Amino acid sequence: MLKGKTILLGVTGSIAAYKIANLASMLVKQHAQVHVLMTKNAANFINPITFETLTSHKCLMDTFDRNFEFQVEHVSLAKQADLVLVAPASANVIGKLAHGIADDMLTTTVMACRCKKLIAPAMNTNMYENPVVQDNLKTLKHYGMEIISPACGYLACGDTGAGKLPSEEVLMDYIRRELAHEKDLAGKKVLVTAGATMEPIDPVRYISNHSTGKMGYAIARCAMERGAEVTLVSGKTALPPVPFVKMIPVTSAEEMFQAVTGVSSDQDIIIKTAAVADYTPATVSDEKIKKTDGDLSIPLVRTKDILAWLGEHKREGQFLCGFSMETQNLVENSRKKLANKHADMIVANNLKVEGAGFGTDTNVVTLITESRVQEMELMSKEQVAEVLLTEIVRCRG
Repeated sequence: MLKGKTILLGVTGSIAAYKIANLASMLVKQHAQVHVLMTKNAANFINPITFETLTSHKCLMDTFDRNFEFQVEHVSLAKQADLVLVAPASANVIGKLAHGIADDMLTTTVMACRCKKLIAPAMNTNMYENPVVQDNLKTLKHYGMEIISPACGYLACGDTGAGKLPSEEVLMDYIRRELAHEKDLAGKKVLVTAGATMEPIDPVRYISNHSTGKMGYAIARCAMERGAEVTLVSGKTALPPVPFVKMIPVTSAEEMFQAVTGVSSDQDIIIKTAAVADYTPATVSDEKIKKTDGDLSIPLVRTKDILAWLGEHKREGQFLCGFSMETQNLVENSRKKLANKHADMIVANNLKVEGAGFGTDTNVVTLITESRVQEMELMSKEQVAEVLLTEIVRCRG
């Protein structure tokens, strides 16, 4: 995912410095080249040897250290860097960077970098909320640096409030958003539906299906990392929200229909993966429930066909992709759906193939357009998302 990317991690004097060791390990596992720059105060909280062991690179602290890998180390590293993350960023270093003070290896190198810079403040709540620190953060934004808002919670000093360094996973999300993919969907709006809808029978029971939402969430994340402005309309799932994506939670098929139709008109790409219940219970009177003593035959009515509505109302230039779950005649049935729903692509799943369909981390799909049938091998759902979006970009020209 991050192979070939060079990431500089700037670590300052904060108890939260321990989190960056895990982040460095996570980045190395994604095949990134990771270099760590530390202030002298940071070494009071974590040993440089920790980072050297994890990254296989010398941890840099002293600007005038002669035992280095490059000719002019801070300049050479700055030229290599694809991204800089200063985390945790102390009030002291934030002030230096805001006012052009370069008096150690970290600040000198950051000053020499032309790449994207992320700053993740971590400090006591009163320090973070101090107007001087807030003004310095605004200055960093003015100069093009992105500020990662601190989390709220219990701090090492015993206070509770803003100033907590976000988790390693959150920091990784920011890095992946910048570097994981080329931005071939920049400027595009993408709408994705995911998860299962639930049609209530009574306060206890409901009609639903086995959809976990994993495929749709993978597509939403991949589209976001490729630069798109993503809206995710999500039915019931156990998945965490997708970062940097507008989430619209829904429960029933009607709620999903209203959410999708309410935002679809200005979308460039719409990908419907959600497994919407085909039927919803008709209204059942309390008197009938009493007469049957709980052995209830429930009258059903068909829910609205979201994909068909989208096809009928598709504007010029809009790309519509639907998913098809088949147990036989996969290509034939999916081609009929492609035509009947006025879609541009159908992603067909054969539910009889091991590793495909609901509740798995993998999928086996066939991409079907009017002119092409592309059968894919068993892949992770993240890989399927990448292939699918690449094909959509190709189709749209």
